[in-house]
Amino acid sequence: MDEERTHPDVGALLRVLREQAGQQTGDVDIHRAEFIQRVKAQVEAELDDPRTRPNLTAIVRGLRQQIGHMTDQVRFQDVGTVQHIGSGVATLSGLPSASTDELVTFPTGVQGLILNLDHARLDVILLGPDAGIQGGDLVTATGQRVQIPVGHQILGRVVNPLGVPLDDRNPVQATDAHFLEQEAPDIIERAPVNEPLHTGVKVVDALFPIGRGQRELILGDRQVGKTTLAVDAILNQRNSDIPCVYVTIGQKKSTVLSVIETLRHRGALAYTTVVIASPEDPPALRYLAPYAGCTIAEFFMHEGRDVLIVYDDLSKHADAYRELSLLLRRPPGREAYPGDIFYLHARLLERACKLHPDRGGGSLTALPIVETKRGNLSAYIPTNLISITDGQIVFDTALFNQGIKPAIDVGLSVSRVGGKAQTEAMRAVTSELKLELSQYAEVSRFARFGTEVDQATRRQIQRGKRLQTVLTQPAHQPLSLAAQVVILWAASENILDDVPIDEVGDFERGWQNQIRTRHPELIQQIQEEGRLPPPIRQALRDAVTEYRQEWLKERNEA
Repeated sequence: MDEERTHPDVGALLRVLREQAGQQTGDVDIHRAEFIQRVKAQVEAELDDPRTRPNLTAIVRGLRQQIGHMTDQVRFQDVGTVQHIGSGVATLSGLPSASTDELVTFPTGVQGLILNLDHARLDVILLGPDAGIQGGDLVTATGQRVQIPVGHQILGRVVNPLGVPLDDRNPVQATDAHFLEQEAPDIIERAPVNEPLHTGVKVVDALFPIGRGQRELILGDRQVGKTTLAVDAILNQRNSDIPCVYVTIGQKKSTVLSVIETLRHRGALAYTTVVIASPEDPPALRYLAPYAGCTIAEFFMHEGRDVLIVYDDLSKHADAYRELSLLLRRPPGREAYPGDIFYLHARLLERACKLHPDRGGGSLTALPIVETKRGNLSAYIPTNLISITDGQIVFDTALFNQGIKPAIDVGLSVSRVGGKAQTEAMRAVTSELKLELSQYAEVSRFARFGTEVDQATRRQIQRGKRLQTVLTQPAHQPLSLAAQVVILWAASENILDDVPIDEVGDFERGWQNQIRTRHPELIQQIQEEGRLPPPIRQALRDAVTEYRQEWLKERNEA
C-alpha cells in the first residue's frame, strides 16, 4: 500500500492491527477484536480519501491512546445446538436460561421465536428461511422479544409482520418499537361503545351498525364479497381522521395487490398500513401477522384516536397455527387444531375496545374475517369467533348468485351493540326496516312454491323487493351518512312503492343527484347534526315531490 510507505506510523499501526485481529480467538478479548476490526476499516477509509490525509497523524495518535486504554475481559453467552431443522421449525438443545417468546439467532442471521420449552430441548419457529442452517450449528440467545416499529410514519406503508418494508421504499422511520404481544386493557380501563363507525355500506350502517371499539365478525364462503365490505369500510374513513390497518394472512398475491391498488387509487393508502403475510412466507410470519397489525393500531389508540383494523382472514391464521402446533408435536384436538386455538383469537380480539376518557378515550374497532365451507356456521373456528365477537355479518352465496350485493343474510346477521352506536337520523329511518325485510324473506318462501297469497301479502312481497334493491350497492362506492339517510328516508316513507322494481336503482341515483346539487344545505345539515327534525323532513318531502314530477315526466316522454 502506497500510504504505508508515505506514512510509516500508519503503516506500522495497520500491521499491528492486522496481527492483533488475527490473534483473537475464543471469547477472550472479543471486544478488543471487534474494535480493532472497526479501527482498521476506519483508517483504511481515511487513507483512501484524499481530503482526510492531512489529519492522519492526529488519527494515529488518538487510536494509540484508545487501544492503550482497553482491557481484556471474558464474556459468557448462552448458546444452543441445532438438533433438527425443517418446515420452518427447529429443535435445539442447550440454552438453559431461555424463556418462551424469546428470540434466538442462527448462524445465517435468521432469528427464531421460542414456543416450546422442555427439560432436554426447546422448539423454535423460524422468522425467515431455513436455507443454510444445519444440525450442529450454534444458536445464540438474545434475551429479547419480538418487536415491531410503530409511529405515524408507518401509515401509507406496506410491511411484513416484522415491520420490514415491502413497498420498495426507505426503511420505516419509527417513533418507537412495541412488543407484538400486549395485554388487553382491563375492564376498568374500558368505556361503553356508543359512537358509530360508518362503513359507507347502506345495509350495514342501517341494520347492523358498528360502533367504535366494537368487534364485528364478517363470515361467509369464499368469493362472496367479504373483503370488499372490509375495504369499503376503510375507504369510507377518508375524511374521518381514522387511521386504518389492513392485515392480510395467507391471501393470494394477486388479491393483495388488487386491494393495495384500490386503496392507492381511492386515496386511502395514505392513512392505511398494510401488513402482508403471504402463503410463501414461513408459517411463523402468518402466525404473527395479526398481532403485528394490532400493535401498530394500538399505538394510535393510546394517542386517543379511533382506529379501524381488518384481519383478512383468521381462518388462514388458525390454519397456520395448526401447522406450527403439529410440527411442534403439540396434542391435536377437534379438527386437528391445538387445544389453545380459542385463546389464540381471544387474546387478539380482546385488545379491540373503547378506552375510558381517563385513559385517552381512543378506540380500536376490529373487523375479523373468517371463511366458511358451504355456509357451515357451526364449524370449529367460526363458532369460536362468533362467541368472541360482538356480532357477525353473514354473507350468503345464494344471494350473491342472484346479484344482490352485498350479499348479506339479514336473518343470520346481528350487531350486539345495535342502535347504541347509531345516529339519531339513521335510527329514525331504519326502525322498521329489518322487520319488513325479515317478513319479506318469510312470505317469499311460500310464493316460490306457487302458494296462493292475498293482495296484502303480494304488496308486502313487492315492498320487500324494493327495499332489497335499495340496499344493494356497487363495490368500492361507499356513501356518506347523509346520502344513506336521504335514500332510506324515501324508502321508509313509501315513496318508492309505485316505482317499478327494475327502475328503483335509477330513481335512487337521480334522487341523490337532485338533493346533492339543488339542496346541498340539507345534506350538510344532516351530515353535521345527525338528526331529522321536522323542518328537514318537510324540506325532504318538498324536494322529493319535485323530483318525482320531473322523473315521471321524463319517463313518460321516453
